[in-house]
Amino acid sequence: MNELFDTATTRSRARALLTRARAGQSAHFTVHDDALASVANLVAQTTRSRYPDLKIPYHSRWRHFEAGGVNRRAWLDEITAGASQDAVTLIDLVVVSVLLDAGAGASWQYKEARTGQIHARSEGLGVASFHAFCSGLFSSDPAQPLRVDAAGLQHLSTMQLAQAFQVTDSNPLVGLEGRVNLLRRLGKALAEQPEVFGKPERVGNLYGFSLVAGKESAQSATDSIAAHDLLALLLKTLSRIWPSGSVFDAQAIGDCWPHAALGRSDTTEGWMPFHKLSQWLTYSLLEPFEWSGTPVTGLDRLTGLPEYRNGGLLLDGGVLALKNKEMMQIAHHPSEEFIVEWRALTVALLDELVPLVRQQLGLTEAQMPLACVLEGGTWAAGRVLAQQLRGGTPPFPIDSDGTIF
Repeated sequence: MNELFDTATTRSRARALLTRARAGQSAHFTVHDDALASVANLVAQTTRSRYPDLKIPYHSRWRHFEAGGVNRRAWLDEITAGASQDAVTLIDLVVVSVLLDAGAGASWQYKEARTGQIHARSEGLGVASFHAFCSGLFSSDPAQPLRVDAAGLQHLSTMQLAQAFQVTDSNPLVGLEGRVNLLRRLGKALAEQPEVFGKPERVGNLYGFSLVAGKESAQSATDSIAAHDLLALLLKTLSRIWPSGSVFDAQAIGDCWPHAALGRSDTTEGWMPFHKLSQWLTYSLLEPFEWSGTPVTGLDRLTGLPEYRNGGLLLDGGVLALKNKEMMQIAHHPSEEFIVEWRALTVALLDELVPLVRQQLGLTEAQMPLACVLEGGTWAAGRVLAQQLRGGTPPFPIDSDGTIF
């Protein structure tokens, strides 16, 4: 079972499906390796355009909190009369915001009262969730609004979240009910694990727990933590929250799906693990850990994120082509073999794309880890192509409840 929570498994099985597709054995995709160079060039150009000094931050939820050129993190200090925010508060914020970060749909937008800015998609979700957090929506204690605790999450209503995100009939948000259910499940998971999340159970308390998890004695805040260890902790404690995730041998395994080419689905060998939102969350926790004096190492053990921006980049850039064009007109569920394979090919091809992008920019792995290539980068280039070709929508409809894509 442990192999389903290891990114080495994700990579090896993704590469196996890519090798199979290159051999012409995929029922769904053909691979055009000659297009990789042009896609790498597009990603490099996009990166230079967004970050001319090549000082590229991590692909992280914190970038969305900076939408419109605003440093919203500084606003937290205003709420607490200048007291700096600790890791627990910052992690509370970013975890709940990431879990609310699934496809918003093409129609939804959020108008920020303080700036008058209007944001949509991921930026809008980031800004909306930031203000919901600041208002105390996820806290059970009105005297301590800047926290996310079990009781606050378990009592969250759909109407409350709809109001916080300015949802109306004319401003619909895809997967609203799914988002609320996910946060309620998070609250239940926190309440069930006080040894990790403390009393009252706060999601940010995983910071302190993570520093001693698997070790015989407490470590100081200046010690480092491996990115994969952080991901493993998230998977161990939060895999149970995914309502649309898979179950194997009576255990919730989250964002893992069977693919017949990998083996029998009654064994773990037949499953393709992704853990996209858990990895996105791990990327988004890098900065709170580092700001709090705990460097995160081994960033490239994480994988590229298999979602519709990165996957769309490969399709729209011509690296992948559909064998059946009619698949673009049909809504697909994450459990479909077609989607599982698309996501696996995305993971494997991103690993091949990354060194080409670094070469184009003249940067090393140390200067531009995968987290920075994604930010520079592949996600933004995928959005550019999607906007040019389809007004920003995914390459095909996805039947999502707001917890996978």
